Amino acid sequence: MPLLEDPAHLALTKALRRLGARLARPSAIVVVSAHWEADPVRVTTGATPPLLYDYQGFAPQAYNLQYPAPGEPALAAQIVAGLTEAGIACEPDAYRGFDHGLFVPLSLMFPTADVPCVQVSLQAGLSAVAHQRIGEALGSLTHPDLLIVGSGFTFHNMPAFFGRRAPDHTALNLAFEAWLRETVCSVDMAQPQRLARLAGWAQAPGGRYAHPREEHLMPLLVCQAAARRPASALESVPVLGVQCSNIEWWADP
Repeated sequence: MPLLEDPAHLALTKALRRLGARLARPSAIVVVSAHWEADPVRVTTGATPPLLYDYQGFAPQAYNLQYPAPGEPALAAQIVAGLTEAGIACEPDAYRGFDHGLFVPLSLMFPTADVPCVQVSLQAGLSAVAHQRIGEALGSLTHPDLLIVGSGFTFHNMPAFFGRRAPDHTALNLAFEAWLRETVCSVDMAQPQRLARLAGWAQAPGGRYAHPREEHLMPLLVCQAAARRPASALESVPVLGVQCSNIEWWADP
């Protein structure tokens, strides 16, 4: 919908374009997408992955989108080795294409499609602690100028997006956004406390309303664990009449 110029996604489209414009060009991008769950965890290792149009019911142009970013097999092999060394079952996948969790945001952030990309799946079962362990392993990568993207949503209640909302919808939405902001941004919170709060996200105010199923939150947990620090910036963005957040973590220069 952002790439098809849907008006309800306009703020998100603009935010992602602004983000890409001010980022230095990374040497490679690792994307953890909410749209790929596997057991064990899988990592794209192909040199030229195709696109995977993993959606249905959209206009024909949605199936003609192109984002010919190259893969990065050497980085993918490093990721597989790092996850395995951390005790996380992991397999390379030389055939899977990039899903829309990768090519939609990156088409807006890096439209030239010339930065090598690797996609990492979620772990089936969607354990919060398991995804924090994945993040810690990714945070140990030594690849210079690497960008890790957690592609999900801080709010992902599909019925609520399209009008079937609880009477206290706005209060629940804003309560979970406020809880997330406090959790990821507080400089007074140690990382173990931050990770423990995120692992218990379902008990947070509005947590289960924001995420009836948690796959769109898991990429955020991966990124927080990889960053090992408070978020550097958080931008509130309206999408389909709901408040969501783009969150950034910056490494030391």
